[in-house]
Amino acid sequence: MVSPIDIQKALGGIDYPAKKEDIVKHAQEHGGGDDVIKALQGIDDREYDGPSGVSESVFT
Repeated sequence: MVSPIDIQKALGGIDYPAKKEDIVKHAQEHGGGDDVIKALQGIDDREYDGPSGVSESVFT
């Protein structure tokens, strides 16, 4: 099970706003585990203004 902390660690340093594909790529390049990548691949395909929007999309 992925936690919000895992998501935020994998997205540390990303510039927002960011599109889904950029978020997933950033997490892959910055040590996001398989569960984090899988969770991020499941978010809505849109632009996110910040980390809270990403977490909201993952956990709803």
